[in-house]
Amino acid sequence: MIEDVLLEAIGKMERAVEHVQSQFSSVRTGRANAALVDRIVVEYYGSPVPLQQLAAFQVPEARTLVVKPHDKGAIAAIEKAIRESDLGLQPSNDGSIIRLSIPVLTEERRKEYVKVVKNMTEDGRIAVRNIRRDARKQLETLEKNSEMSKDELERAEKDLDKHTQDHVDLIEKAFARKEQELLEV
Repeated sequence: MIEDVLLEAIGKMERAVEHVQSQFSSVRTGRANAALVDRIVVEYYGSPVPLQQLAAFQVPEARTLVVKPHDKGAIAAIEKAIRESDLGLQPSNDGSIIRLSIPVLTEERRKEYVKVVKNMTEDGRIAVRNIRRDARKQLETLEKNSEMSKDELERAEKDLDKHTQDHVDLIEKAFARKEQELLEV
């Protein structure tokens, strides 16, 4: 029973770390990357559809992302969705593909992105700690119901704290990498 609670908590913590890392990939760094447009949703024939289902992506140059729609009729909708996104990119359409030129980030903009990533990092830390709190409540309930001893509870809590710290450290390392990438000129 103790192992089940711990394994469930560890699995949730790993998913929280993965979520934070995927959020980081959507923050612009001045280099073209298909992950920039991952969160864009296109209004396609009256339905919201993720952009990656409507198009293929290529990075021919460091600062250019090419969006190649599977259906040429979707070009206008894709272009509109990109323009309205929070990326601040202006798409150029040649009738069959859409080119996105990634402008060089100013130092001020880089610092803003670092703040955004810092907030994502804090949200990730909070998520991991909330998972720890929930697992601790489950363990304490087991102890109250006499399904485990006080010593087993202490050992399980120490193990849970160790895993929590390990996952928070993973989030911190990912933040440090992203911060360095953002501040790199």
